[in-house]
Amino acid sequence: MCAYYHMESMPDSWWVSAVLRTIRTVAFVFDVITFPIHLLVQRPWRKRALSRRIKARIISSTENSITISPLTPPCDLHLRLVRDGVTTMEGMLRAATQRWGQRPCLGTRAVLSEEDEPQPNGRVFKKFKMGEYIWRTYADVEREAREFGAGLRAVGCEPRRNVVIFAETRAEWMLAAHGCFTQSIPVVTIYATLGDEAIAHGINETEVSTVITTHDLLPKFKKILAKTPKVETIIYMEDQLKPTDTQGFKEGIKIVSYKNVVELGRESKIASMCSPGAESVRPGAADTAIIMYTSGSTGVPKGVLLSHRNMLATLKAFADAIPIYEGDVLMGFLPLAHVFELLAENLCIIGGVPIGYSTPLTMLDSSSKIMKGTKGDATTLRPTCITTVPLIMDRISKGITDKVSRSGELAAAVFKWSYSYKQTWMRRGYDTPVLDYLIFRKVGGLLGGRVRLMISGGAPLSPDTHLQVKICLCCSVVAGYGLTETTSCGTVMDPHDRSTGRVGAPAAGALLALRDWDEGNYRVTNKPHPQGEIIIGGDCVAEGYYKNPQKTKEEFIDAEGRRWFKSGDIGELHDDGCIKIIDRKKDLVKLQAGEYVSLGKVEAELKTCPIVENICVYGDSSKSHTVALVVPNAPRLAALAQRLQLPAGADPPALYAQPALERAVLAELAEHARKCGLEKFEVPAAVKLCTEVWSPDMGLVTAAFKIKRKDIQERYKEDIKRMYAS
Repeated sequence: MCAYYHMESMPDSWWVSAVLRTIRTVAFVFDVITFPIHLLVQRPWRKRALSRRIKARIISSTENSITISPLTPPCDLHLRLVRDGVTTMEGMLRAATQRWGQRPCLGTRAVLSEEDEPQPNGRVFKKFKMGEYIWRTYADVEREAREFGAGLRAVGCEPRRNVVIFAETRAEWMLAAHGCFTQSIPVVTIYATLGDEAIAHGINETEVSTVITTHDLLPKFKKILAKTPKVETIIYMEDQLKPTDTQGFKEGIKIVSYKNVVELGRESKIASMCSPGAESVRPGAADTAIIMYTSGSTGVPKGVLLSHRNMLATLKAFADAIPIYEGDVLMGFLPLAHVFELLAENLCIIGGVPIGYSTPLTMLDSSSKIMKGTKGDATTLRPTCITTVPLIMDRISKGITDKVSRSGELAAAVFKWSYSYKQTWMRRGYDTPVLDYLIFRKVGGLLGGRVRLMISGGAPLSPDTHLQVKICLCCSVVAGYGLTETTSCGTVMDPHDRSTGRVGAPAAGALLALRDWDEGNYRVTNKPHPQGEIIIGGDCVAEGYYKNPQKTKEEFIDAEGRRWFKSGDIGELHDDGCIKIIDRKKDLVKLQAGEYVSLGKVEAELKTCPIVENICVYGDSSKSHTVALVVPNAPRLAALAQRLQLPAGADPPALYAQPALERAVLAELAEHARKCGLEKFEVPAAVKLCTEVWSPDMGLVTAAFKIKRKDIQERYKEDIKRMYAS
């Protein structure tokens, strides 16, 4: 494991060393005096026992596979869903409203104005003056969702006919989706970051005539409509400040505002379930709720058919895994087109947890659209829970490391010592409340100061990032594992588990099997831990791929009375029933000397190197080493170029191609890889510094920002040849 801070690394200045020795002495005396109190109050032996307890058991095994089942008992919320007979998302919202009524449910922050703000360099930027959060109660949410669903019927949408939602995350996204659920209208989700071709592909493949979008994204359809002949109606969610221009679109297209659709539904008899002769069409458990496109990291995105049964299965599993407390608040900002965020937010809805929406442009006090003197969303909302993905966690981690390195020698030394001190006591099962208050409170204050839980999904989380965020933000970090094809359900870490680098035991209601993969030498008979391809079974497993029966047949299995999905990921089963993701079948490369390299594992470790913004490692089986395509961290690279005395004003292409700079970056990668414990043959022997920041609209990363390996390799194939030639 890479180590961020080491107690042994002493500062250069004698006076800083003297200050640190004094702090250590005071801390030692304080520890001796207060240890009995901490021992009695914190009861660390209980934390250690809870962390070590068995979380799953093997229920069957053969010579080439084993199957494990969770030991998690159903929680009160899970039992309530069963007792109330909730089998659909429409029924879930009704049950939540009956229970929580007038409590706040969905919150949107008021944008008071957009004003010019002069910068110190003389430039002028437009910034938002923000107000407070405005809340819709549960009763408001259910009523508005039903009215929107009825309004969809009024503009021509039919039950069981697909509707696309192509919008940024906001309250109206969730309301529109639940409106569709009330009328058995399947929702097709398309990421807001996709390019025109991918958007048109999703719309055409699902044969929709109605698209729901936003004020900001509506102009894209002036071009897209030429490629989507079946689209007849576009519904847009309004902007708080600006009127929406609906001129200049293809003739014959009906463009309607979200509020007008709600108004149409309010006047319709369909909105009221109690109206005589109402035509509302409630969904059944087997009906399709969502057609959710995979992120497409290994090829063209595939539409995954998720039923109401699938979504309820994941809701129950999440309820059992994530403790909910009175006073909890979630900050929602990840794409709702991602199945993990969608189900996490719906868990909050059924659990009575208010969701306040945010964007990366307004989240922090320092965010780019926040006017000076105005607080960011996190400071205003003060959330207790945040859903996130490893990419964002890595950025938080690097941001902390960069701030520490720039804070001056004494401050950096004190912070590093504090980090090491807290890590030592955490390992023994203790919290450090005094140190948290004195040192780490400011870091946590960036997110409002109340965050107790961060839930990470979507990709493996680096152990170092996991640990650093846990220490510096003074919160629990729960990692999970799942796929779109399993409705984001698979495994979830136990909140009491103090380990890092693992993804927990199977979630409630799911079974997990490991099956031999001989090509990679992963077998369930391996010692000390069984290894193999992860196969997930249960009600969370999707119906299949939309209009792709061949791929459905290849990836999905019906056996033992349940549905299974072959993940392609390689897992390792630990003694307590938890899983560690150790490889991916598509990421494994065999080098010339016979060594296997897991490209994904190497990338996950090297992404935590401060000089790296993004990385794609490539291995040629006819060569004895790997090479790497690196998107560097621009400020770090500039500082490195300055140390090497390279031309300060050089254009990025010319600067990035400097052999001296490539060698220096390679040396930093090699040193970081050594700290991370990578084998010598796993470390790239050459690098190409990429001037372009990889983005979804370039087609080099998915909408969830996972790298698209084949596309990157194709784009940089000449550079790969050059690296191997050198």
